[in-house]
Amino acid sequence: MTAHRIIIDTDPGVDDALAIMLALASGQLRIQAIISVAGNVTVEQTARNACRILELADRTDIPVYAGCARPIGHTSVSASHIHGVTGMDGPDLPPPTMPIQPLHGVDYLVEAIRTAPQGSLGLVMMGPMTNLALALIKAPDIAPRVRQVVAMGGAWSEGGNITPTAEFNFHADPEAADIVLRSGIPLTLLPLDVTHQCLTTPQRLARLRALPGRCAAAAVAMLEHAGRFDLAKYGWAGAPLHDPCTIASLIAPDLFGGRQVNVTISLDDALTRGMSVVDWWGTTKRPANAMFMRQADADGFYDLLSTHLARLP
Repeated sequence: MTAHRIIIDTDPGVDDALAIMLALASGQLRIQAIISVAGNVTVEQTARNACRILELADRTDIPVYAGCARPIGHTSVSASHIHGVTGMDGPDLPPPTMPIQPLHGVDYLVEAIRTAPQGSLGLVMMGPMTNLALALIKAPDIAPRVRQVVAMGGAWSEGGNITPTAEFNFHADPEAADIVLRSGIPLTLLPLDVTHQCLTTPQRLARLRALPGRCAAAAVAMLEHAGRFDLAKYGWAGAPLHDPCTIASLIAPDLFGGRQVNVTISLDDALTRGMSVVDWWGTTKRPANAMFMRQADADGFYDLLSTHLARLP
C-alpha cells in the first residue's frame, strides 16, 4: 500500500506532540516535512519542540521549517497556561540538536506543493492556519494542487475553548482560517465537537502509562501535566485530546463521522471573533466547503493511539 504523503503544520503543544508521534508510528503515512507556527507558544519554540519529538523518535531524517511568528490580523495569543512555558512541559527532554531548515516555512510550503505531482500531497493543520493562508496569498496557483487539508479547528455544539464562542486555533488567526475555508481545497475539520468526545480518562491514561518506550513515557508525562488544567476547567472524567484526531482520521477514517457543510469564520464582533459558523442544516444554501466531523469512536481512537505509540522507541 502506498503511504499517504503529508506535510504537518503544527504548534507543539502537548496534543500536537502526540499527533506527530501517532503519524511517525503509522506505515500508512509518510511525513515529508514539519512546519512550525506560532500558536500554543512562539514559533521558535514550536520549531524546537518539533525537533525534540523527532529526536525522541529517532526520526531526524524529517526536516523541520519555522513558519510565521504572528497571525495575519491581530495580536498573538498563546496557550502556555495549558502546555507550559516550553509548550511540552512534563517530561525532561534535552534541547534539540538537529537543525531547523533555513528556508521560511511559507516558502517551503509553496515550493513543496508546486513540485509535488498534482493531488499527491496532503496537509495536516494542527495549529493556526497562518502558514497556509499566506502561502495561498503568495501563490494562489497551489490551491488546486493540494489533495486535501485535514485540520483540527472550529466548534459548533461545544461552543469555544478560548472564548465563549471560538476554538483556539481559529481564534488565534481567524483571517487565516477564513482564507483557507474559501480556498476551494478539499477540507476535513476535526472540531471540538469530536475532540471533546476523546477524553483521556484515568483508565486510558493507565493503558498509555503501561506502554514500553521513551516516546510513550514522554507522552504520558505531557498529558499528566496539561491534563490538570482541562480537568479543573471542565470537570470531566478526563481531558480532551485534540490534534491526534487529525492523524487518526487519516489512518482509520471509520473512527469519525460527519457531513459536508458550509463553514464560515466570524471576523468582526469581539464576542464572536474566530467563531466557526456551521450551517449544519443548509439554511443559507451556501455551497459546502468542509467535511465537518461530529461523531467519534473514542474507544477505537485510544486503541489506535495505544497500539501505535507502542511501536515507537
